Amino acid sequence: MCGIAGCWSPADPAAASSALITAMTDRLRHRGPDGSGVWCDPAVGIALGHRRLSIVDLSPLGAQPMASPSGRYQIVFNG
Repeated sequence: MCGIAGCWSPADPAAASSALITAMTDRLRHRGPDGSGVWCDPAVGIALGHRRLSIVDLSPLGAQPMASPSGRYQIVFNG
């Protein structure tokens, strides 16, 4: 299983920082020792993090968070 973390803080957008999400995903290292990724939009107070456990897709294409082709949307998931 991978590790997923997120923070949404519309009242205090600065709280959703890459440092916070990195600290959260570091605590989940045992869930995904093969890689990690963080995405943050401090203007709106949202951040996503992921710890990767590479079992099936070993390529870099499985790295997360994933962006839509336009870059507008971001996602983390365990599928």
